[in-house]
Amino acid sequence: MSDFEREIVCCLNRFFKTHHIPGFACRLKPNKTMIQHVDVLVDSPDPAYNLSIEYKSIIDRKLYFTQHFRADRNNVHQVDAIADFLDQSGRIGYLALEFRQGPGKTSEAFLIPWETVVGHFRANKGITIEDARAGVALSRSKDGYVLENL
Repeated sequence: MSDFEREIVCCLNRFFKTHHIPGFACRLKPNKTMIQHVDVLVDSPDPAYNLSIEYKSIIDRKLYFTQHFRADRNNVHQVDAIADFLDQSGRIGYLALEFRQGPGKTSEAFLIPWETVVGHFRANKGITIEDARAGVALSRSKDGYVLENL
């Protein structure tokens, strides 16, 4: 599990605990016999917090759909596969996107609604750090990323 992956799960669980909201985030482990649709699932009695999260941590100022996402063996692009999963499951989707700026520089992370991701994908336009700032910013603390509201 990557650091960002671990931080996203901890960030979400800390959000639930801090805001006294019943909910739990967990990382889905890749398995050779099962398809992993997203990286993190979040469950809550409140349907507003039934989430599916794909994460990407990049050293770049722009996320590219050809470089940072993949197609499956049936040539279905990951963005389309996740959108289909969200439609079938009724979950709310987000892309957790971390822009790593290199040694000595502060990284920035955001939760971007999946509809926004699909819009950029359909327009064949990557997601810049400026685009990502329109999403939900994750601030930093000594404990890692912090989600203030969702």
